[in-house]
Amino acid sequence: MTVSFNWLKDYLKFNLPSEEVAAILTATGLEVEHVETVEQIPGGLAGVTVAHVLECEPHPDSDHLHVTKLDTGEGDPLQVVCGAPNVAAGQKVLLATIGTELPDGNGGTFKIKKSKIRGVESFGMICAADELGIGEDHSGIMVLEPDAKVGVSAKEYLDLKEDTVFEIGLTPNRVDGASHIGVVRDLYAYCKTNGIPCEYTLPVSKDLKEGGSDIIPFEVQATDLAPRYIGVTIRDVKVGPSPDWLKERLVAIGQRPINNVVDITNFVLNEMGHPLHAFDASKIKGGKVIVRRSADDCKFTTLDGVERTLSSDDLVICNESEPMCIAGVFGGQDSGVTESTTDIFLEAAYFNPVSIRKTSKRHGLKTDASFRYERGIDPLATMGAARRAASLIEEIAGGKVAGYQEFYPQEFRKAEIELNYDRITRLIGKKIEQGTLKSILASLEFEICGETDGGCVVAVPSYRVDVLRECDVVEEILRIYGYNNIELPESMRISVNSNEHPDPETVRKSVSDFFANKGFIEIMNNSLTKSDFYAKLKTYPEENCVRIVNPLSSDLNVMRQSLLPGALEVVARNINHQNNDLKLFEIGNCYRYEPKEGAENPVYDTKSYREEQRLCLIVSGPGSKSWRNATQSGGYFQLKGYLELLLKRFKANLFDLQTEEAPSDLFSEGLQYNLQGRKFAVAGTVNPSLAKSFDIKQPVFAAEINWPVLFELVKRDSVRYSALPKFPEVRRDLALLVDQDVNYADLRKCALKTGKGILKEVALFDVYRGDKIPAGKKQYAMSFILQDLEKTLTDNAVEAAMDKLLKAFTHNFGASLR
Repeated sequence: MTVSFNWLKDYLKFNLPSEEVAAILTATGLEVEHVETVEQIPGGLAGVTVAHVLECEPHPDSDHLHVTKLDTGEGDPLQVVCGAPNVAAGQKVLLATIGTELPDGNGGTFKIKKSKIRGVESFGMICAADELGIGEDHSGIMVLEPDAKVGVSAKEYLDLKEDTVFEIGLTPNRVDGASHIGVVRDLYAYCKTNGIPCEYTLPVSKDLKEGGSDIIPFEVQATDLAPRYIGVTIRDVKVGPSPDWLKERLVAIGQRPINNVVDITNFVLNEMGHPLHAFDASKIKGGKVIVRRSADDCKFTTLDGVERTLSSDDLVICNESEPMCIAGVFGGQDSGVTESTTDIFLEAAYFNPVSIRKTSKRHGLKTDASFRYERGIDPLATMGAARRAASLIEEIAGGKVAGYQEFYPQEFRKAEIELNYDRITRLIGKKIEQGTLKSILASLEFEICGETDGGCVVAVPSYRVDVLRECDVVEEILRIYGYNNIELPESMRISVNSNEHPDPETVRKSVSDFFANKGFIEIMNNSLTKSDFYAKLKTYPEENCVRIVNPLSSDLNVMRQSLLPGALEVVARNINHQNNDLKLFEIGNCYRYEPKEGAENPVYDTKSYREEQRLCLIVSGPGSKSWRNATQSGGYFQLKGYLELLLKRFKANLFDLQTEEAPSDLFSEGLQYNLQGRKFAVAGTVNPSLAKSFDIKQPVFAAEINWPVLFELVKRDSVRYSALPKFPEVRRDLALLVDQDVNYADLRKCALKTGKGILKEVALFDVYRGDKIPAGKKQYAMSFILQDLEKTLTDNAVEAAMDKLLKAFTHNFGASLR
């Protein structure tokens, strides 16, 4: 939203610099994102000054040039060669001195330089009106009044105006700030509360006459989509250029003046925040306006020349045979006001915000009108906007109001909210006097409807469609009173949370920090994705997708069942940009539709839908190259190592989990880890056919962790403190020959059970198959860390422990030493 500082001062007289106003607006919730100075003529004609022509002689080598000498009020007279036919001695003129930049007529500028024209030096340029950008006359130089003071700048002499514009970043709930009067309202409330002198006045418009024999009638058929509709008929309008003050207001906020009628509707839109639309009455076929739903597949050409296909969900403003306008969104090509227009039908309406938003989204049309309508304009300001525009059209375009018709079957009632002063104090953290509270509310147009025990009842102004609860009213009070005026106490009392259960957000941050410290980069994908990803998957079949009823596109028509497809898209995009070495992670929600048995209509039964959070890891690429160390490419065991470290971080062990083969449609090799029958994680090498569908040729290793199960492990984590061991640990290695179907997890579990008491750690450091290994066998090289907390282990004790381990391996797995 662009706001003009000069425009604000039309309604609020105050003496504050623009910088302070920007700070006040930001403090009240209308965040000023950018401040810019706008000049009537870019550059303000700096370097152009009033000069007196002392001499004017014919050029010695030209029959049309003159050599002049001018007094600029400073130093010696300047010599300037001039080609204008009307230059003469004794004139007061505007002189552009050397270094001055003037508009070139094409949106750029050119600089005045010292030059030599046919052998005579020239130190400036005497300017015509078009050369200064203040007119179109180029028949001669601009001759000023004789009393013009020499040395005065052109900016001062011509009274060139300067304005400051604020770019306000409106939040979706603050559509009341999408107008100059809305901004002034907050500014006035702040000034009044903080004792800053100001005077608040609003423009006065004359009343309109209802009915009349010469009005253009209308009929509202879609009463649910247009609960209030006003049509004003104005005759004998003279369409032409707008007056300068109106053009200046629109240009200041970046809008192009079109003609006086259209400019007035745009002016009122930005003044009051209420969209209007003017129709050429001669183009209303049948002499009647109809507000209805469009027919399906109706072709309609909008003002931008694009033919659009309408549906029965679109509200249109029609004549008796065809649509003229998409209500609240965009006008038609053939119904607008032109220079030949003499009679107009002025529309002021309140349309259903949800309907406007859906139509705007459906047709990809974002206009100033739809921006306001879809957020909810003030329904009680409709008549005021119509009166304001009609008065301006009478004043500027010479029209005569024939009368108006209004459809308003049910009046809007202001919401009433009960306030409690003690609760307000608790919410704010400071006691504010009741008189101050009521003054702030009154300045924001809240009405005190009555008093209650310990509080009052207020009626919410109709322009604040988002204020629905007591806390919303408190927020209104606080933003005007000033957040910075709430003092922090000298001391704050807090209690340490004794709850043993971990906080989910803290755990999430801890996990994110863990992977970031390991060199992973966090990615964030849209929860909406395309169903094609799941068309050929068995693990996540397409029929289990949660479908979007009205998707924006086929690429966003379902909610994701897994984080893996989105992560593979990121991998493909990075590879296409020559970034092949990837370590990525994402934490996000996944969704699944599982029809509940016995439900009458499972699609509408919330119990048919599941939502759960997951963590996805991706490792891929050749690894980073460096002269300091060998290149380590991404692999399955590297990924598994990160998974093991994560569990170790929360005092859990990957090898304590049950395992089974990973789903083959997702992984060519890998494991699924389960905790007490619940799926905890799946990790492995992404199936090449799946990777190929994303145009990925290099191997990708992925893991997806079920967050709720991980959180269960985290909750089991308990902190225990013990003294550092006083006695040394001992390491022993075994090279075991075992059958191919024996896995390390079972060996580890057996070892820890057998060596309970002194066996602290078990690790696998080598796996060998091949030469000198019998068929159906493999070699596991395992290390064992032994330690007794009470005494130093002797060689005999260590050997006895290792013999016991070897016997257990032989008995349970048929293992032998190699």
